[in-house]
Amino acid sequence: MPSSTHSKDLSRYFTEAARLRDNSPLKSLGKYMQNDPSLVSLGAGLPHPDTFPIASLSASVAQPGKSVVDASSAKLDVAVQARSAGGLIEGLEKFLQYGNGRGVASYAEFARKHTEAVHSPLYSDWDVVVSAGNTDAFVKALMLFCEHGDTLIVDEWTYPAIIGTVVPMGIRLAPVAMDGEGAIPEALDSMCAGWTEDQGRRPRVAYMIPTAQNPTGATMSLQRKQAIYAVAQKHDLVIIEDDPYYYLQFSDYRPLSAISDPEERYRDLPGLQALLPSLLSIDTDGRIIRLDSFSKILAPGLRCGWITAPKYIADKIQFHNETSIQQPAGLSQALVSKLLNVEWGHDGWERHLVQTQREYAVRRDLFVDLCMEKLKGMVEFVVPQAGMFLWFRVLLNEESKAKPHVMEEVFESMISNHVLLVPGRMFSPTGVRDSPYMRAAFSFASTSDLSVAVDRLRLALKPFTE
Repeated sequence: MPSSTHSKDLSRYFTEAARLRDNSPLKSLGKYMQNDPSLVSLGAGLPHPDTFPIASLSASVAQPGKSVVDASSAKLDVAVQARSAGGLIEGLEKFLQYGNGRGVASYAEFARKHTEAVHSPLYSDWDVVVSAGNTDAFVKALMLFCEHGDTLIVDEWTYPAIIGTVVPMGIRLAPVAMDGEGAIPEALDSMCAGWTEDQGRRPRVAYMIPTAQNPTGATMSLQRKQAIYAVAQKHDLVIIEDDPYYYLQFSDYRPLSAISDPEERYRDLPGLQALLPSLLSIDTDGRIIRLDSFSKILAPGLRCGWITAPKYIADKIQFHNETSIQQPAGLSQALVSKLLNVEWGHDGWERHLVQTQREYAVRRDLFVDLCMEKLKGMVEFVVPQAGMFLWFRVLLNEESKAKPHVMEEVFESMISNHVLLVPGRMFSPTGVRDSPYMRAAFSFASTSDLSVAVDRLRLALKPFTE
């Protein structure tokens, strides 16, 4: 049942640019065309759809719950024609045309219904607006509340693209200490409570990746999210919830020695029904701006996602879209909309997510098995409950600890042994150079290459750990 609670108005924290951002004058005329089918428009500078050379779009896709490389499973033919024949989605004449920054209606409506089904926002005036993936979404959410001279709260280790985006904008980064579940609520509270004028304007925004945090792989429990949210309420913070790995949650890791049948590991995958609640799902105030993306669960090259926020915030992001990307590529929206609204439907979408969860759970378990067997005494790590990464702390010997910049030597040793991990320093908001951390992704290498990689990593680490 929709909530009757209205979001709190946080527009007092908008930047000057956000306050001035308004609907595109030309886009604002579109309502007259929508409201009056008999209207003859000589106003819009739209190319005529008869000049579009693409008569139809078709793709062969996996059956829901099956892999595209499964030769035994017939593929589905997904097709979108130039003209709509009615039904749930538009024709290419609509997908390939200029549109407003909210996205083509059927694509946006799937995102809206999915958000309602999975997150059930607790306030009434929420809405979705399309994005070209979460990096695009982050920039637009950030620019609503932060400008040159402001400070963005981030995790102690964070996604390098965020650092690379924020620093050139003249926005400072304030890192919050982390543990195995991500940001520590007491550390966030202490930072906000102790903020002084000589540190600049008080931070208004915190950026967090609550599921399979990049790079550490940490996933917040519901209790941790509730504690973080309470701190945000106390200090009136907006939280940008960047959650691209949300649907890649797994069941708990169990060593092979503890089970009789390896398939036992994959019988309790969460699908959509047993996912951990999101920050959005506990947000009563409208202070969570949630970023969702199809990059990890369909394909990153589609450049499709969506943002969920109070409508007045979604409107501002729509206006920003209209002077930048306009909306995700029409061909991508057409394919995703036809696939999810028609060919798979919501039930098929869930079967696909379970298959994707299983793929990464198998990789996670194999990689953890290998690391526990072959890297014992060389590294420490927390087994991730979701995502694509292991965050290694290298157990340096005393001689190595005494060497300045020893992790640069460790990196060179890895390259010499033909294995690549990402040095921890690349994830440091404060430019820490010699942290004994590295990120390993188990998502891309073949399962046979994961074994090769761990053997090579053992050789690379041996001089520094034994």
